[in-house]
Amino acid sequence: MSGALWPAHAGDPAEFRVAITSVAQGRSEGELLYSLETDEVSGIFALNGDGVEQRLFHTADFRVRHIAPSPDGESIAASLFHKAMGANIAVVRVDGKDFFEATDGDSVDLAPRWIGGAGRRIVFQSAGVGRDAAGRVCGLAPFAIQEIDLDGGALDTLAEDPQHDLLGPQKLSDGTLYYIRRPYANAPGRRKASPVDALKEAALFPFRMAVAVFQYFNFFSMKYTGKPLATSGGAAQRHPDLKRMMIWGNLIDADRAAREHGMGDTEAPSLVPSSWQLMRQRPGAREPECVAKGVLSFDVAPDGALVYSNGSAIHRIDAGSDKRERVLVGSMIEHVAAF
Repeated sequence: MSGALWPAHAGDPAEFRVAITSVAQGRSEGELLYSLETDEVSGIFALNGDGVEQRLFHTADFRVRHIAPSPDGESIAASLFHKAMGANIAVVRVDGKDFFEATDGDSVDLAPRWIGGAGRRIVFQSAGVGRDAAGRVCGLAPFAIQEIDLDGGALDTLAEDPQHDLLGPQKLSDGTLYYIRRPYANAPGRRKASPVDALKEAALFPFRMAVAVFQYFNFFSMKYTGKPLATSGGAAQRHPDLKRMMIWGNLIDADRAAREHGMGDTEAPSLVPSSWQLMRQRPGAREPECVAKGVLSFDVAPDGALVYSNGSAIHRIDAGSDKRERVLVGSMIEHVAAF
């Protein structure tokens, strides 16, 4: 691994960025799969119960995130981020061979999960990319939930809502569909402009422009000298504050979110608002039901139980009785996986 993902020489860890972008249950008992990336390359890795790591796949051409192993343990689905705006669902064998992109088009396809049962089917979230007359990206449509049959090539839309983003879907073998529903920021009528807002934006414009110019020159300073323009904080200032994280395209400020969405829980305040809801759509039901509120990430355990995180704690819901319990309190819990 030395020299492949990070510099071969020992030095200040803050000199380079290493981020684990997703985790998943491995191919055998006790194994963990995860995706990792630096500023130069990304890859998929395996860690067994004895602590031995194995590199399964790596590339410098794109970024690989949101990995999900197939039920038979032969393939891994992942989100593939191109350098230009857009992301596709890709599938690769666990030995790193037979790599192919299962989706294409001018869209952002994320968070693939395999569906149990016959055939090779994947459920994922997808949003169309909006462009202006010059071809420049001007926004994203609401995320909808789609299912693709890798054997037959059929693509179906399972759920969509013009007022909400539908995120991180999982579909069980019995047809039950789970996903996170959050308000779509650009939904018609959601935000109404006012003269006060216009004056506020005009007053803040010079300050925002000054910050943008500083960050522009700071980027080139880091790129060509390895040092930021502001060095009072040492190497730690060269990377984003660890109290912030990017969740489904939203930059979450942990301290501010805890104050705004804590809902009275001082020990484990929610980092996302209550409008981020874990939804369950049963087969034949006309409307989905809300299972939990303030959900940042979730997973379905092999026994059917649900585990989810609000960013500060992990909760568990029993499959049969819907009994709820908090099993862990932590910090900045961005992703949760059930084994």
